[in-house]
Amino acid sequence: MKKILAVICFCSLFLSTQAQDFNFGAITHDDYEFNKKTLDSNANAVVLREFGTATLQLDDATGRLLLMFNYHVKIKIYNKEGFNQANIVIPTYKDDSREELIKNLKASTFNYVDGKFVETVMDKKAVFTENRSKYTSLTKFTLPNIKDGSIIEYSYLLQSPNYFNFKTWEFQSDIPKVSSEYIAYIPGNYNYNVTLRGFNKLNEQKAELSKECLRLNGVTIDCSKMTYNMKNVPAFLEEDYMTAASNFKSAIYFELSDMQMTNGSKQSFTKAWKDVDYELTSDKNFGSHMKRKDVFKDLLPSILKNTTDELSKAQAIYNYIKKQIKWNSYYGKYSEENIKNVLENRSGNAAGINLSLIAALSAADLDAEAVIISTRDNGNVNKLYPIISDFNYVVAKVNIGEKSYLLDATEPLLPFGLLPLRCINDQGRVINLKKPSYWIDLKAAQKSVTNYALNGKLNSDGKIKGTITTTTLGYAAFNKRKEIKKYNSTDEYVEKLDEGLAKLSILKQEILNIDSVDKPLIETYEVEFAAHDGSNQNQLYINPFFINRISKNPFNLNERTYPVDLGAASDERISITISLPENYVVQEKPKDMGLALPSAGGRYLLQTNLTDNNLVLNQVLQFNKAIYAPEEYLYLKEFYSKIIQNQKTDLFLKKAN
Repeated sequence: MKKILAVICFCSLFLSTQAQDFNFGAITHDDYEFNKKTLDSNANAVVLREFGTATLQLDDATGRLLLMFNYHVKIKIYNKEGFNQANIVIPTYKDDSREELIKNLKASTFNYVDGKFVETVMDKKAVFTENRSKYTSLTKFTLPNIKDGSIIEYSYLLQSPNYFNFKTWEFQSDIPKVSSEYIAYIPGNYNYNVTLRGFNKLNEQKAELSKECLRLNGVTIDCSKMTYNMKNVPAFLEEDYMTAASNFKSAIYFELSDMQMTNGSKQSFTKAWKDVDYELTSDKNFGSHMKRKDVFKDLLPSILKNTTDELSKAQAIYNYIKKQIKWNSYYGKYSEENIKNVLENRSGNAAGINLSLIAALSAADLDAEAVIISTRDNGNVNKLYPIISDFNYVVAKVNIGEKSYLLDATEPLLPFGLLPLRCINDQGRVINLKKPSYWIDLKAAQKSVTNYALNGKLNSDGKIKGTITTTTLGYAAFNKRKEIKKYNSTDEYVEKLDEGLAKLSILKQEILNIDSVDKPLIETYEVEFAAHDGSNQNQLYINPFFINRISKNPFNLNERTYPVDLGAASDERISITISLPENYVVQEKPKDMGLALPSAGGRYLLQTNLTDNNLVLNQVLQFNKAIYAPEEYLYLKEFYSKIIQNQKTDLFLKKAN
């Protein structure tokens, strides 16, 4: 969702004015008495003021250019539900030689006591750092003495070696903001593409001249002081079924386009795809990895010994790579190790595994390509010009006859041709060693399918005893297999499943095709559960929605400005047949329903009847699209609401005289 695309221009600049920061600790009665109803009556906390600046400075000690980002915020907390705003997490990034640092951190809580504001300064011992991964650290702290009505304030300096993306500024967060202002000082010899994402408009955007803001190699450089201000910013509320929030939040993004060197030369960073293709195919951790067919020369005869055609060859190689190389849980479009080390260590990141898969497929004379993608949690890529940093993952593509298959060998429980849901995100760029790159849609190759079938009998003691058979395919089967594999055995999994079913007991079980991932996963359980307490057998109340009942609407916003992204279409069917004692008639039952979403987007069908002492319920819930537009949101909300309301109704059976 890119609303404005602009390139910084230095042709109409005005004289610089003082940055509009505010004094730390200058709490006023207006702050304390701020009426949240002017923004959002449901808010638990409100950002009263937020300010940031970003500049480039030369580090005299190392001679490196650093980005210096100052951040300052003041937040009003209204109730206990807003106390979590006092728990602060600041991510910083690092690699082998460079890392971001947090400096000059200060934080205080202000409470109004006996007619005056009392400040509680946070102890520096309350700050700690968590190493989230080898690439990410988290600076964490909690402000002290939080109460209803507290005002918290904190500020810090982030020192970063990464100025390619300058510093993103998010106008929106999970609470509303009265004012959010960002000032970026861009040296005149640096040219950035600047993008405003989201649905909210800037209240102020201006460019001014800041003289002699930087000195490089003895040359003084003027800056463009870019001011961005947004007022009365609504909270961004995340819901289920969405891709990265960064796709939709109102925020300013920067991408370095080119820079003028002090010697007069120019370096361009915005390239054509042909330049990116060459860089990737030449890179030792990407293209060179794909080319190493020789590594698999001696392995292929045993891998392919039972294959008869190209498809079975591709499947055998895919299964071999899945089995031989364990994913270390790191993403990446470049392999962390050369292909020999990946195979010898039997471990690698996503790129190491999938580039090895491509090399193995190519060694078998199959037409294999790489696809660089941005995962769902990483956001969408910029299609206007190549930005290699937008991509954070790579999968394989093999072309067999007229059909292509996208493969990711990081997940042993995924069937051939089905990508993990994290990879289903808009489009990827196909990288071929010999041909120009091109875009490809990233779509789920299969529906998520679940079928439940219960055949049971109501006994005189008020208990229903029977068999539930669950058959799953696609993502439903993948997720169920992952859950089962968390346990040491299927018995342990079933025991845990039984503990979580309050009114139902599992007596026996059988689970088929756990490791045969190209087949449906079939679970069969002999179960027993109470339909009534046996005190009045002339009248029975049964709620027939005891299998995967929908009790909560996933859509609760009055309006949603971003799509509902399920990742894949889905189909769920429930069939229940219960044999009843003779002479029962239906007095009340959930009404039969036939609901449909617009444009054949999905449907819900429900039918219950009593025939020959057999209570039969059939239910179908289908979503025929993976993505629903924002304007379809209210239809989805109402769709779920009607289903939930109907599933609250019990089935009332009465014995005939």
